[in-house]
Amino acid sequence: MEAATKQHFFHHGEPGLEAEKQHCHFCQIRSFATRSRFPVTIVNTEDDAVLDPHFRFVDSSILGKGVEPTKGEFLTGCECVDAEDCQYSTCTCLQDVDDDSTDDEGVSTYGETPRRKVYAYHSHGTKVGHLRSKILASRNPIYECHESCACGSDCPNRVVERGRKIPLQIFRTENRGWGVRSTVDIKKGQFVDRYMGEIITAQEANRRRAKSHIAQRKDVYLFALDKFSDPESYDERLRGPPLEVDGEFMSGPTRFVNHSCEPNMRIFARVGDHADKHLHDLALFAIRDIPRGEELTFDYVDGIDDSENDALDPEKHKDMSRCLCGSPSCRGYLW
Repeated sequence: MEAATKQHFFHHGEPGLEAEKQHCHFCQIRSFATRSRFPVTIVNTEDDAVLDPHFRFVDSSILGKGVEPTKGEFLTGCECVDAEDCQYSTCTCLQDVDDDSTDDEGVSTYGETPRRKVYAYHSHGTKVGHLRSKILASRNPIYECHESCACGSDCPNRVVERGRKIPLQIFRTENRGWGVRSTVDIKKGQFVDRYMGEIITAQEANRRRAKSHIAQRKDVYLFALDKFSDPESYDERLRGPPLEVDGEFMSGPTRFVNHSCEPNMRIFARVGDHADKHLHDLALFAIRDIPRGEELTFDYVDGIDDSENDALDPEKHKDMSRCLCGSPSCRGYLW
């Protein structure tokens, strides 16, 4: 670890080392636009391990072969004149959100019927920009404004789009490899970061699973973009098998977040343009207050243990991934 950092800090300012710097994790992190305000650091006080040299840090997902975004002519955004309007059901970005919010009072103008705020975030006080409790306790998707919208970058409904606002530290754990923690306190409902990687087709994901020495290990890094999968959808991209995000070889710091059966974060599907639902973000939010230094975790199977019966059969344990979270309610096995 010391040798890796020494090479970066003492030699990567020299000319002629561009190829070497492309493979340096510290140089990759240094290229992040938010590095000065919200840095990502790597520390190891446990052993001599270093990150896989073939891994590459990226600050946005990469589209793999056969994955196409929606063509520009089909992209649409809201036409809200005032950014505050993006909090209400009149905003077209929120057209799929049920108007059932009880967290904020509606507002009326010139005797009109009050408009109920339906977007996902608190809009006042110390909780501004944090997910509302009702959303946080659900598995509902989050709909945000985006680059095709008329509202500006200060729109209150662009929390995930504005990116990570929390400094993160990748550290070596005592018994679970690498983990992630924050160097500042995180509040309940606060956005932490996205899970990023190479977005690939279902066929390619299955090929990589088959190629992996241990298929269950590969599933640690693969997350399906299946929130909107529907065999009866008008969008053919949502009728078929969903795309998957592979963070094993390229990702952000959240690639190193470990599983826990009692996690302090939850992963949510975040939608920008409705025409790109097949490419929705995977956004991690704190589901309780997290003090600085505490390891960040989320439930890889989102609390659903579909291997419950198998976990009772000792004969099948050899084919399952053992859980090492150590929480009081640990399920014992992931899948």
